[in-house]
Amino acid sequence: MIRGHLAVIDMQRVFADPASPWAAPRYADAAAGVRRLLPAFAGRVTFTRFLAPEHPAGAWRAYYDRWPFARLPPQAGLWELTDGFADLAEHVVDAGTFGKWTSELAARVGPDGRLVLAGVSTDCCVLSTALAAADAGAEVLVVADACAGADDDSHRRALEIMRLYEPLIRVTTFAGLPLPAPGT
Repeated sequence: MIRGHLAVIDMQRVFADPASPWAAPRYADAAAGVRRLLPAFAGRVTFTRFLAPEHPAGAWRAYYDRWPFARLPPQAGLWELTDGFADLAEHVVDAGTFGKWTSELAARVGPDGRLVLAGVSTDCCVLSTALAAADAGAEVLVVADACAGADDDSHRRALEIMRLYEPLIRVTTFAGLPLPAPGT
């Protein structure tokens, strides 16, 4: 078991479908990384979903003018979790914002807790969640090989940006996750 709470960010059809304007080309790689992480966090996993708001406000209006395909209700297929994740998602947080550091996720992590992040996209929702959680005082670990970006360059640059926040945010790999000492 790895200490902390795993947040699996937005592993949804809209980011997996190659025909989607929001597709993450390495979605399948991120999904494989997430599946590898799940057993180490049994009972301590939150899946998130990005959902379009019914009535976008402020700058979100211009955002959805640019992406009108996404103006679908929460029950639309593009918002569903993929790759069997729906069957594994005991706890799901929905948000109409890039960052998923909601009061609900914060309560699950706990004060002074550790948040481990995986999912898509590294350069948007993972990054936004990591920054907000770090600002709130959570220790944040981003598992690079369980994330995917809008493209490889954006993924790499987002990881480099998050490394600038060390020690508040640490970028790691599955192999580099801190495991508890034997017998603890």
